[in-house]
Amino acid sequence: MKRIGIFYICTGRYNIFWKGFFESSEKFFLAGSGYEKHYFVFTDASAIPYKDNRRVHKIYQEQLEWPHITLFRFKIFQKALPELSNVDYIYFFNANMVFVNHVGTELLPEVWQEYAFLLHPYFIDKPVEKYPYERNPRSLAYIPKEIGKYYFQGALNGGIAKSYLNMVDELCRRVDEDMTNDVMAVWHDESHLNKYAVEHEAEIKPLSPAYCYPEGWNLPFDKKIISLDKGKYGGHAFLRNQNAKRWYHIFSRKD
Repeated sequence: MKRIGIFYICTGRYNIFWKGFFESSEKFFLAGSGYEKHYFVFTDASAIPYKDNRRVHKIYQEQLEWPHITLFRFKIFQKALPELSNVDYIYFFNANMVFVNHVGTELLPEVWQEYAFLLHPYFIDKPVEKYPYERNPRSLAYIPKEIGKYYFQGALNGGIAKSYLNMVDELCRRVDEDMTNDVMAVWHDESHLNKYAVEHEAEIKPLSPAYCYPEGWNLPFDKKIISLDKGKYGGHAFLRNQNAKRWYHIFSRKD
């Protein structure tokens, strides 16, 4: 039996989404396909639903100030390394995602690929010059204007476990080096993910926005996984336990 590791970060008030994510994943994700799902839940909550399930691995992660909770995502993933020796695939899902339809092995890379990255719904019909790539050459996420094919959203990505962990290590190193040089990529972990995608384009399976369909949007895709509207749950600042007025300017782009 093959095993798939699911990375899930729910610090602050984001833990309110965990129960719905877990239950919908159990119902719809790789159901009946012979894959055993193991959930690696990075949280500061003292207890979470289904914590006694042998496939739920709770890993303590303190709530970090925005944007460090997303910028340091790859470093957070490294905390699970001792428990990943028998995992064949690894996938990360944003906390506010819920499965609403069957999702099978089509989410996995093809035999000639290593990774699967999610196409960003807002930029899927935009020209490359409109992509919000990092344009600061001082950052290791820098992408020159003449390069690039896709813009990937950081909400969902995964792949073959060994390859994915190699990517995690490399992007963790790049983020750390940027921080040492007092540089922060414009869209944090997502910017670094897109730079990695440019470098490994042939190894990546682009995933349709159907797998992270923003709640309330009207897109020409069948809904497989919905990205719940955070505004209905108090908004970004509330979910992060942060002052809304202080952080309001951050939320000008849908994420």
